[in-house]
Amino acid sequence: LVPSCLHSMQAVRAVKAVVSKTGLLPCGIQRTLRAGLIGMKKGMTATWDQHGKRHPLTLLHFGNNQVVQIKRPEVDGYSALQIGAFDCTPKNVNKPLQFHFQAAGVPPKRVLKEFPVTPDAVLPVGTEIGVRHFVAGQYVDITGISIGKGFQGAMKRWGFSGGPASHGASLSHRSLGSTGHRKTPSKTWKKKKMHGHMGNDRITTLNMLVYFVDPVNQLIAVRGAVPGHAEGYIFVRDAIRLKQHTHNQTLAPPVPTAPPPASPDDLAVTACPAVQFTNPFAVPE
Repeated sequence: LVPSCLHSMQAVRAVKAVVSKTGLLPCGIQRTLRAGLIGMKKGMTATWDQHGKRHPLTLLHFGNNQVVQIKRPEVDGYSALQIGAFDCTPKNVNKPLQFHFQAAGVPPKRVLKEFPVTPDAVLPVGTEIGVRHFVAGQYVDITGISIGKGFQGAMKRWGFSGGPASHGASLSHRSLGSTGHRKTPSKTWKKKKMHGHMGNDRITTLNMLVYFVDPVNQLIAVRGAVPGHAEGYIFVRDAIRLKQHTHNQTLAPPVPTAPPPASPDDLAVTACPAVQFTNPFAVPE
């Protein structure tokens, strides 16, 4: 028999999948899903706010994001935009992709990624999307490939405490302990937490704050660590969870995207509003 809690977890996952792909909430409200961007993790730095609190930042660079293809419900069965980023020479692209880029009228790209969008956020093919697509102070979800750590033991891989350090242990200090059973069920269950390959997985970090946006250098800084190593590709989209989505709506991000800069003020660096930070050193009332 399958526990009822497992059924509820599966139902929650199904609802999350529908919301992230279509923007349709269980209550019938339709969200606007904007396209995401393809970037590259450049490294980490830090800054201090007006209260003197230190914030670790990860710098993300976005290179030549363009719409390559539109997926339409009447043709493909779903609505999405295929985004390409980081121009490359034609010799580094195979022939099918060369014809694909030629048909779209865009230069060859190193990375392609589809982002689900709603009809009000569809952009024409060839549209360039810059970092002004995001607003300083909003929350985003970032997907990347985590750093591979090779074959690791159960203590490092899963955080097990291991065996006794002194008494009663004979060459089994870092052992994971028992992994099997007796006559019933006479096997080790699948997905048992054991030693094995660690890292090099697709990881999505939710609810990361956009600290500042630099349109000139096509950079954004997000607070916290981003999965993957430096110079690795990452995919950034608007936060999907309700609390962060509601906060983003108060900042009015551009739909479907920001227009091209019309004045030098549009190229200025924008920082996260100071009201989003509380003073950690204030005496509680």
